[in-house]
Amino acid sequence: MKTEKEKMLTGEIYDANYDKDLIAERDKCKEKCFELNRTNPTKKYERAELIKGILRKTGERFIIEPNFFCDYGYNIEIGEDFYSNHNLVILDEAKVVFGNNVFIGPNCSFYTALHPLDADMRNQGFEYAKPIHVGNNVWFGGNVVVLPGVTIGDNVVIGAGSVVTKDIPAQVVAFGNPCNVKKEITK
Repeated sequence: MKTEKEKMLTGEIYDANYDKDLIAERDKCKEKCFELNRTNPTKKYERAELIKGILRKTGERFIIEPNFFCDYGYNIEIGEDFYSNHNLVILDEAKVVFGNNVFIGPNCSFYTALHPLDADMRNQGFEYAKPIHVGNNVWFGGNVVVLPGVTIGDNVVIGAGSVVTKDIPAQVVAFGNPCNVKKEITK
């Protein structure tokens, strides 16, 4: 029989609110985020080491400005030259993978968790998750929300205030709610 964590990691319906192991993992991660967010922003090395202790994988060069929040941390991978402005939120019940040279504006959120439409199941604390994949050389304006299951290609600009509900192909500018491709990026 699968554990609730195994179900979570394979995209199956799982008990998010009452499984003591998942609750303990979230608490541990939130404690690490709390420590990170209380660390002086000028202490770059200490902050980088704390981030490496939260995330599954990082490049050597990255900056995540305070505040930063995530649920587990072990499902997040960031590439080289990753930059996030203030108030990044990543709900990482499934994998969230960022390529190289990703720039994220302030107040952006990446959500992998989904809840059943059936109210009885939802009220029992069940949910499931779908991964998010972000390519290389992607820029997110401020206040962008990326929803579960989305893949964003390489060399993309997502405009401020967008809600990304579906995949975005490479080499485009996209924005809006819902986010849609507005033009191709050419040389």
